[in-house]
Amino acid sequence: MFDFVRKHTKIMQFLLFLLIFPSFVLFGIDGYNRYREKGEPVAKVGGLEITQGEWDSAHKTEVDRLRASRPNMDIKLFDTPEARYRSLERLVRDRLFLVAAEKFHLNTSDAQLASNLEANPSIAMLRRADGTLDMARYKDLLAAQGMTPAMFEASMRNELSSRQVAAGVADTGFAPSPIADQTLNAYFERRSVQVALFKPSDFVAKVNPTSAELEGYYKENPAQFQSPEQASIEYVVLDLDTVTKTIVPNDSDLRTYYEQNASRMAGAETRRASHILITAGKDMPVTDRQKAKARAEELLAQVKKAPNTFADIAKKNSQDPGSAVNGGDLDFFARGAMVKPFEEAAFAMKTGDISDVVESDFGYHIIKLTDIKSPKQKTFEELKPEMEALVKKQQAQSRFAESAEAFTNGVYEQSDSLKSVADKLKLEIRKATSVTRQPVPGVTGVLANPKLLAAVFSADSIDKKHNTEAIELGANQLVAARITAYNPVRTLPFSDVAEKAKAGLIASRSAELAKKEGMVKLDAWKVNLGSAIYPEAVTVSRQDPKALPMQVVDAALRSDGKALPVQQGVDLGAAGYAVLKVIKIMPRDKPEAAAAKQELAQYIREWTTAENLAYYDLLKEQFKVKIMVSKPVAGAL
Repeated sequence: MFDFVRKHTKIMQFLLFLLIFPSFVLFGIDGYNRYREKGEPVAKVGGLEITQGEWDSAHKTEVDRLRASRPNMDIKLFDTPEARYRSLERLVRDRLFLVAAEKFHLNTSDAQLASNLEANPSIAMLRRADGTLDMARYKDLLAAQGMTPAMFEASMRNELSSRQVAAGVADTGFAPSPIADQTLNAYFERRSVQVALFKPSDFVAKVNPTSAELEGYYKENPAQFQSPEQASIEYVVLDLDTVTKTIVPNDSDLRTYYEQNASRMAGAETRRASHILITAGKDMPVTDRQKAKARAEELLAQVKKAPNTFADIAKKNSQDPGSAVNGGDLDFFARGAMVKPFEEAAFAMKTGDISDVVESDFGYHIIKLTDIKSPKQKTFEELKPEMEALVKKQQAQSRFAESAEAFTNGVYEQSDSLKSVADKLKLEIRKATSVTRQPVPGVTGVLANPKLLAAVFSADSIDKKHNTEAIELGANQLVAARITAYNPVRTLPFSDVAEKAKAGLIASRSAELAKKEGMVKLDAWKVNLGSAIYPEAVTVSRQDPKALPMQVVDAALRSDGKALPVQQGVDLGAAGYAVLKVIKIMPRDKPEAAAAKQELAQYIREWTTAENLAYYDLLKEQFKVKIMVSKPVAGAL
């Protein structure tokens, strides 16, 4: 299967970012006007200005995001003119789609908003067992992000409206079959090639670096010799088990619970019955059902006349093969085990009673109740251990909401320590060392949670050693943490990494020698093809690269096939160098129907991506987008 997505990663990232999580939807157009900070305008979209202050804020948000995802990169690299300009371009794009949504009247109805909120996983976690939303926790979650429910719902409404701007193109992608076939056939074309590989490993023995060269390599490549960012933290966890341990139900609570639930805890009443069934499915013709009912009434008359013959009549006439052999006996059953009409009749009878004809989806029943087993009422002392566990669980559920509020407020109000909230809620302050931004392989539980790690390594937590906000990790589980010691990314001393530097320099020099040798051979073979030394030819395609590096396969498939054979060199970087000879061009094998269908679908998605980008350019022209800051030239001083 071809890898369009891999080859167009930047485009796909743009579309995903565009369609999934726009950053501009918090307040709408009017909100932007109210929110604008002072400063010179740096861009205009549809007559609305974007100020320097807004740009600075957007860039800071982007830097925080990148800092979280790429902790080993020097933070100064995020503050280059090029990086700042990309933030401005994203801000312009965001504003453009918001303006277009309002201009095109792409509104979101209350029903659409409700449906989206219903599917939101963060909100789903706030639902109680009965499905209702815990409004207190909902408000607390939003407050931690500086929003009220009204603000959040407005932001979601604007986001959904803005998505519709691109959806008109994204949802209607179409590519004519002749064009698609021509493109796909070319893409999957096969070529017969010979490849001579010049591997760095063949040149290692020729590299003997001096101490000075090693130190020079170390100084030129500091990123290779960095220790990862790490932190020592302390954290507290509030969960249902923790709250449950603090609860000791009193005798009064247990006796009240006993009075209200003793009969239920004793168990359900069960009944034993036998029946005679004359089958008559719901889809049976009316006349046939009438005949079945008449037959049941005949049998009812017989058993009413001689009740003791019920079992014999059931054996001979019942059409329920499972019970007929046992004289219709169904053994004991509780409520919910039988179909509703059968259950209602059986639980309204007395032992020895015979029912009238009872109709169900299976047909017509004659029921005889043979026994009733009532549960034995247990004493308070017998049920006390079970009740204690149940009451503790109920009270813990109720108290958790109160504890969660105290927890959330506590870690915020005393932001430089967790001791106060731990003492108040009887929580253990736990400690961990060598914590990193990304979960350490093999670590499970709280310290493997990306949400907590992102909060721990936020700028506020690192720079000021403040508590994180209360992070909800799951149903009835909150955690907060703070950094007690922080070790940023740093370059290790040369003495600690001398061997690593040696290995790196040898690998680099070996790759250079391999490349040099390959280029010399290529020049010689172009002059005298007969002197070329190639291995046996293989047939390659994007689907079947024959274990060759993809750079080699791509070069083979892109080479000019009008004057074969063609020789060319391919720089493989750290993997060395390849000299390639293309001998023959062959058409693709005809794909199976399922594969062809999948390939066409991928092609249409790529075509739609291109249409989206073109549509975006059209919108920029329509809404007179103007960036009033010069785009920096890469590498300019």
